[in-house]
Amino acid sequence: MNAIFEFTKGSVPLLVSVPHDGRHIPSEIAERMTDTGRAIPDTDWHVARLYAFAADLGTSVIKANYSRYVVDLNRSASDEALYPGQLSTGLCPTASFSGEAIYLSGKEPNEREKNRRVDKYWRPYHEQIAATIAEIRSEFGYALLWDAHSIPGEVPLLFPGALPDLNIGTNGQRSCAQELQMSVSTVAQKSPYSSVLNGRFKGGHITRYYGKPENDVHAVQLELAQRCYMNESSRQFDESSAARLGETIASMIRAFLAAAQRVYS
Repeated sequence: MNAIFEFTKGSVPLLVSVPHDGRHIPSEIAERMTDTGRAIPDTDWHVARLYAFAADLGTSVIKANYSRYVVDLNRSASDEALYPGQLSTGLCPTASFSGEAIYLSGKEPNEREKNRRVDKYWRPYHEQIAATIAEIRSEFGYALLWDAHSIPGEVPLLFPGALPDLNIGTNGQRSCAQELQMSVSTVAQKSPYSSVLNGRFKGGHITRYYGKPENDVHAVQLELAQRCYMNESSRQFDESSAARLGETIASMIRAFLAAAQRVYS
């Protein structure tokens, strides 16, 4: 079995989480999937590659190796809807963002299988996040979490129209203190990219669960429109576009770190 995730320990008080760039699907699951399911179209393509600069910033990094179609690490283990009243693909998705079936008829995972997947794939990832945050907080007195995502710029079943380039989420400021949140948003606003704060994407389970400013843990989700760094049709990584975008994201992360240092100094 592949490792559940890859983890690199850093030297600054920030953990970058990449929960949806994993592409591995165990054979016993893949054999029950449709062609759409096996093609894993809803992957956050190349996000780990885009964030390769994070190591140079000294951040810790955790990256999932298994597909979100095995289990969605950015949903709670009890599978509450993140945005009540809107389409939700769920903890163990059975339909893609475009509404296509992921499993052959009658081959969808039952509750028992979902629980097994949580224990085998979901829980280890979250245990590492929790342990890393605790260690960072113990060393620095506070901890920062950056949850890294991407999605096609237009997904009609999920949202109307086109997304801004940079979608910053702090669960309506509940996962991150105002000064830290605004430091990130200000860099985005001054960048060449369109941006929004707490728009369509306010942060998933990882941001909402771990971000506790009252406990000196601040979390931000960044959902990128994939057109900014890749060809959405071919899914090919665009080196020059990615390099430009990476500079902006790095500036946002540096601002996040600097703001926290000011607040806690």
